[in-house]
Amino acid sequence: MMAVNIVHAGATQRICAICRRSAFGVGLFLSTFATSPIQAEDYPARPIKLVLGFAAGGATDFVARVIAKKIGTIVGQNVIVENKPGANGQVAAEFVMRSEADGYTLFFTTLGAMALNPNLRSDLTYNPRTDFDPVAMVGRNTIVLTVNSNSKIKAFSDFLAAVRSKRSLSVGVTGVGAATYLSAVLLQKAIRTKLEIIPYRGAAQALSDVLGGHIDAMFGEIPLFLASLKAGNVRALASASNTHEELIPRVPTFTELGLPDVVAENWTGVVAPAHTPPAIINKLSTILERALADPDTSKLLARSGVTPSFADAAAFRSIIDSEINRWGRVIRENAVRID
Repeated sequence: MMAVNIVHAGATQRICAICRRSAFGVGLFLSTFATSPIQAEDYPARPIKLVLGFAAGGATDFVARVIAKKIGTIVGQNVIVENKPGANGQVAAEFVMRSEADGYTLFFTTLGAMALNPNLRSDLTYNPRTDFDPVAMVGRNTIVLTVNSNSKIKAFSDFLAAVRSKRSLSVGVTGVGAATYLSAVLLQKAIRTKLEIIPYRGAAQALSDVLGGHIDAMFGEIPLFLASLKAGNVRALASASNTHEELIPRVPTFTELGLPDVVAENWTGVVAPAHTPPAIINKLSTILERALADPDTSKLLARSGVTPSFADAAAFRSIIDSEINRWGRVIRENAVRID
C-alpha cells in the first residue's frame, strides 16, 4: 500500500506540473494578446503625461508643449506636460522610470539626461540604456559661440587672435557638464589655449552678463539667443553644428573654420519606461512623426530656433548609445567632474 501511495503521489505531482505548465502557457498567451495588440489598438484611451526635467517657460518646455498639443490633436486625448526640474533631468527620469510601462507616462528628455548624466554623476539612480525604451527623437538645438555686438571681436578669427595674444577671455556656459560647457572644453582643446570658462546656474544670467559686457563671450543654444540676434544685441561667431543653421545661414561652423572636433548639439526626444509594449512604442513613434510633419508645428519649432529632427525608436536608441560613448570619452579625456 505504501508503494502504491508513493507512485500515486508522484503521478499526481507530474500531472499537476503538466497542468500548471499548460495553465501558465495559456495565461501567457492571453496576457500577451491582451497587453500588445488590444492595448495598441485602443491606445491611448486616457490622457498621456509628458514629463520633463526643466521648469516651465524654458526652451525645452516650449518644445514639449508644442509637441504635446499636436499629439493631443492627433490622438484625441489630452497630453499633459508635467515639469519636474532638478539635477539636469534626473528627478524627472526617476519619476518616469518608476511609472507603469503602459505608454501613459513618458519622459521628454534631452542629451543631458540620457548621455551626459551617466558619464558625470556617480550617484545616478537610473540607466538610460536599460531603464527606458526610446520612442523617437523630435528636435535638435544648435550651440553657438556669441559675443556682445559692441565687442571688438567681429569674427572668430578675432576671437582666436585675442586668445592667442595671451589675453584671458571669459566664456560663459550653462553649468559644469552641460552641453555648452563641453563645447567650451572642446574648443579649448582644439585651439590648445586655456579659456576662462565660467559656469552659470542658468542661461538667462549668462546672457545678461554678455549683454552687459561682464564676460567676453558665451556658448548657448540658438533659442536662447534668438531675440538678441534679431535685435542686433549679440553676434554669433561660429556654430558647433555639422551643418548650417537656417536662422543664422552666414555663421560658419567650427568644422568650416578648421576645428572639426568642436561639434556639439543638444537634442530632445521621448522615451518610455522599460518594457513598454513594442506595439505602443511603434504607435507613439508614428504619432510623433506625424506631429513633426505637420507644417504649422514644424514652422513654430523652427521659428523658435529648434530644428525639427525625427528619428524612430531604433534610430534613437543608436543615437543615445553613440552619444553616451562619445561624451564619455570627452569627459574622461578632459577630466570633467561635477563636485
